[in-house]
Amino acid sequence: MRNTPGRGPSQKSASKIRWRVIWLGLSLIPFNNYWVFASLRWDEGFPTTMSLFFNTIFALCVLIALNAVAHRFFPKAALTQGELLTLYAMLAIASAICGHDLVEVIITNIATVGWLATEENEWRTLFHRYLPDWLALTDKNRLTVYFTGESSLYLRQHLELWWKPVLAWSGFIIVLLFTTFCINVILRKQWIEVERLSYPIIELPYQMTTARFFRSKPLWVGILLAGSIDVINGLHFLYPNFPGLGGEFYDLRPLFTTKPWNAIGWTPVVIFPFVIGMAYFIPLELSFTFWFFYIFWKLELIFGSAAGLQRIPGFPFIFDQSFGVCVGVLSMTLWSARHHLRNVLARIWHPAEEEKGDAMSYRTAVLGLTGGFLLLTGFWWMAGMSLWVAILVFVIHLTTVTVITRIRAELGPPIHDLRSMGPDVLLPKMFGMRRIGAQNLTLFALVFCFNRAYRGNAMPHQLEGLKLAERANSSPRRIAVAMLLAMVFSPFVAFWVALHIGYEHGAIEVWSGSVFNRTQKWLTNPMPIDIPSVIAMLCGLLFAFGFTLVRLRFFWWPLYPIGYAISGTWAVNFFWFSVFISYFIKLTILRFGGVRTFRRVAPFFLGLIVGEFFIGSVWGLLGIFLHKPMYRFIW
Repeated sequence: MRNTPGRGPSQKSASKIRWRVIWLGLSLIPFNNYWVFASLRWDEGFPTTMSLFFNTIFALCVLIALNAVAHRFFPKAALTQGELLTLYAMLAIASAICGHDLVEVIITNIATVGWLATEENEWRTLFHRYLPDWLALTDKNRLTVYFTGESSLYLRQHLELWWKPVLAWSGFIIVLLFTTFCINVILRKQWIEVERLSYPIIELPYQMTTARFFRSKPLWVGILLAGSIDVINGLHFLYPNFPGLGGEFYDLRPLFTTKPWNAIGWTPVVIFPFVIGMAYFIPLELSFTFWFFYIFWKLELIFGSAAGLQRIPGFPFIFDQSFGVCVGVLSMTLWSARHHLRNVLARIWHPAEEEKGDAMSYRTAVLGLTGGFLLLTGFWWMAGMSLWVAILVFVIHLTTVTVITRIRAELGPPIHDLRSMGPDVLLPKMFGMRRIGAQNLTLFALVFCFNRAYRGNAMPHQLEGLKLAERANSSPRRIAVAMLLAMVFSPFVAFWVALHIGYEHGAIEVWSGSVFNRTQKWLTNPMPIDIPSVIAMLCGLLFAFGFTLVRLRFFWWPLYPIGYAISGTWAVNFFWFSVFISYFIKLTILRFGGVRTFRRVAPFFLGLIVGEFFIGSVWGLLGIFLHKPMYRFIW
């Protein structure tokens, strides 16, 4: 018997993923990437700004429905649970590459640096000479058609303009993601098999591929509740006289008009059903950490106002503290995995027999990590960056994305943007802008392209794909091949989609060249080492160590340092209250109903996610088809 969805593995050995399923996944990537980029072009929401991509859940729903038909009429063509999850992992990685924090930023910035250059801003004089033509486009005349549209990508002059940056950036993305995949292979056994982290984010896609999932009555109650809200709100968007059901932000800031309380800043209160559903599967202490530290950050602002500390530019240095916490979390993570890492290094010279069933051998992973890091630093050195700066860029980047992968595996927050924590922001603070130099500062505008925020980073999806393979008893090596092929194919497709839409309908000036305004400011007014920011980084590092020691000493201590790192970032404003509500719902259920009740009502909360994601996706696809904005259940 084949391992069909919901029937569990029919044998102890891992079931293989058929090659035709991988080819199917690759054929779906162009449609998926078109959806992701068209959502930006026609303002239909941003699928990759949340930890769980709503476009991939919608695609999985459609695949499951088609698979049910195939299972009934063409049993041999039906997909197993592992194969469905392989398709999900491929589309998640493809979405991350094409999404709001990678290719969408790259394609915008490498064009706007030339398009928005004027005599007034003096970009051409200040820094165009530092940008190699194979990474950025500075000829404004040749970019006009791309931004105005009503043309075609498939003209010789357009292809000649773009082929160098497309090849260069695609190659860079492939090497970068292969390097992070090697890190995941090295840490996989420690995090999945030894520490057995909970991976709350993959609970929905895994459960969806089981046979009894859609037979649950509580599930359908959740789907109908969340879906109905989005249907009504969508009609309200189209016909304002039609009554809506919430979805609007209520800001607490106007309630605090006197000092120091007015320092609280923008504090929105809004309820998202899908966030309540996602937070239900976060460990209780970790969901408490998420919203508690958000309030803690607000208290820091109030305290700073009362103490007069707001006069210090940047206080309370949220992003700098958060980076220090990330360094501390990674240090402690590597320390706890020291025996495993020692074993990994030993396996480089003496591979073990059990490695044959893994996604990749440790020898390949370590060599891939080493070679990938050298290629990445060499890439930016060839672009004109100082070697020591390039090394630090990727030390910081890989530190941050590895911590995010850990955060998702352990905490599973609905969002984790960690913006303003990239090496392009931190290095000028650490070393001073004159020490960094004009060419490096200019190239930091391009480093920004893959460090703007880390909401849709691909590295966590790589590890979650390996975790899904383990849970579905599928071949980790075959799903690894599928994900690697998606990493190679998706960047080229993403650039093709962006350029096709741009030349046909006109590209949009997302972010309006703000990163180059920053470069202009840096070059005209270079700042010295930011001592308060460096101190804040060290405080964050000590904070992480201190909280970890407290947890080791007092097991009842509910706060985790990783919550401190993510709860002060901008996007948490949207979700903190929904996590707060979900925390008390789960606490009440566990206290008065126990674990049995918790499990019994869990499908309802999964239904909240499915209902909102499905109906929200339908509105978005309708808007893309009509080329006009539609209702967005999330920004």
